[in-house]
Amino acid sequence: MSYLELKREVYEANMELQRKNLVVYTWGNVSQIDRAKGVIAIKPSGVAYEKMSPDDIVIVDLNNQIVEGKLRPSSDTKTHTHLYRHFDKIGGVTHTHSTYATAWAQTQQAIPCFGTTHADYAYGEIPCTAVMTDEQVERDYEEETGVQITDCFAQRNPSEVPMVIVAGHAPFTWGKNAADAVYHAVILEEIARMAYLTKTLQPNTPPLKQTLVDKHYLRKHGKNAYYGQK
Repeated sequence: MSYLELKREVYEANMELQRKNLVVYTWGNVSQIDRAKGVIAIKPSGVAYEKMSPDDIVIVDLNNQIVEGKLRPSSDTKTHTHLYRHFDKIGGVTHTHSTYATAWAQTQQAIPCFGTTHADYAYGEIPCTAVMTDEQVERDYEEETGVQITDCFAQRNPSEVPMVIVAGHAPFTWGKNAADAVYHAVILEEIARMAYLTKTLQPNTPPLKQTLVDKHYLRKHGKNAYYGQK
């Protein structure tokens, strides 16, 4: 893929965040990797969506060095590159401060799997990371945000749960490309809203039983999946 094509895809994915009302002003960013070239394209830092063009998208390598672009890349770039280095099957990353998912982050709680809608997209709870230590904050905040996430997935499969709540911060999602990562950000916000409403209506609601979680996740994602069209 050419840099021009990569930048166009990332631009469109970033604009989809705005169309789906997941961002306010400049809150949020999307990236996509070209693993053959060892680079990612990512939103520039602090640029309003309505003023952004495909040419503004910045290309950086996995060591966070600018390869092409006249603007500074997102301040979250080191988090994105950390995820690409550690989750080798992902192709896109999205970060938002969407309302309900961020509310869960601020309460430092994982989102339980209360129903089959959740189970269709994430196998089990959507985890919340540990709170960042003072040493991590002082060391390299954005890189350490990536460490928070990959530590949280030490015993989890990021392909089975393509989303996370960063404690005290906000959500990150990922997927096969930028558009897929944004799709998961939209899904996460709806799951977070449903879970909030569920706990509001009945604070003691138990998680969905495992047989139903298995059924709904595996019928879409398992080796014998039958949901949708072939």
